[in-house]
Amino acid sequence: MAHDPKAPFIPQRDKGLPPVLECKELGIDFGGLTAVNDFNIAIGPTEICGLIGPNGAGKTTIFNLLTKVYQPTRGQMLLEGKDTANMNTVRANKAGLARTFQNIRLFDKMTVMENVLLGLHNEIKYKLPTAVLRLPRYWRAEREAKKHALDLLSLFDMGHMANYAAGSLPYGSKRRLEIVRALATNPKVLLLDEPAAGMNPAETEELMSTILKIHRQFNTAILLIEHDMRLVMGICEGVAVLNYGHLIAKGTPAEIQKNPKVIEAYLGTGGGDVHA
Repeated sequence: MAHDPKAPFIPQRDKGLPPVLECKELGIDFGGLTAVNDFNIAIGPTEICGLIGPNGAGKTTIFNLLTKVYQPTRGQMLLEGKDTANMNTVRANKAGLARTFQNIRLFDKMTVMENVLLGLHNEIKYKLPTAVLRLPRYWRAEREAKKHALDLLSLFDMGHMANYAAGSLPYGSKRRLEIVRALATNPKVLLLDEPAAGMNPAETEELMSTILKIHRQFNTAILLIEHDMRLVMGICEGVAVLNYGHLIAKGTPAEIQKNPKVIEAYLGTGGGDVHA
């Protein structure tokens, strides 16, 4: 039997540790319409968690709430136990929340390296006068940032693309670059919004390897929205299911696959098979 939707699912290795991200009774209304209501989730410090549901269930709205694109109408969100109520998107990112988007958002005319350098803004320690006057500290920080960016790119087999225009990359590489740029902000939670969208099976396989590599290398929590059930069931330890803005189930992939409420939500809306 799947877990109670309000009960947290935490992988065994994170048992006894406080969740890195916790939502309590989170909800948002747009005018008279309730888009998300009573959303409760707790994510372990190193958990890979999937957020799934039929089209229009409210999944991207959840991501916009987590990253402070939207402010909730009610409820609370805690990041490492700290209330994020007064944060905007910039402060949320600096606190440790980084995301990618369903529609890739890169600076196409900038190089691959420059896109990653933008993600390293949280590491910039010098002040504006130091940059304007080109003081030694500025040049030292720039060298360190470029080395860090190249190290990240090389980790994902993109070092040789550093000077390519981002817009010239093939689709799968653009997806990888967006993930690398998010990683450059040194997140505590990496939010991936439909990372496999538009990918062929070979690219999806590569993406699965990339996500698992991130998990091993950075030991960070990952929350992903995805319609590709093979990817979700293949790499996620916990899965949360959203339908019409409500969380209807949480549990392991095996529990979710046979949960009657989940099957009804998908088959009742033409959402597809929930099996890998």
